[in-house]
Amino acid sequence: MFDNLREQANSSPFYEEEAQFQPAAGTPAPPPARPSTGRLLGMTAFQRFVLAVMLMMVVCVLGSMMLLVTGKIVF
Repeated sequence: MFDNLREQANSSPFYEEEAQFQPAAGTPAPPPARPSTGRLLGMTAFQRFVLAVMLMMVVCVLGSMMLLVTGKIVF
């Protein structure tokens, strides 16, 4: 299976084939500018606020649980 591997690799001109292809002339057009709608990640300001409040509540609950588990506070 691997008897003539080196000979097969030398016989196939990989670099010559790549050298034949030339890039297209000209520069690509810049992408169209998006209008500023005040949205981040497709959410409105109120949706981002609700998401931030929910994230803060999750962090507070997990922190409180960790303090209870480690015995730093007693319930």
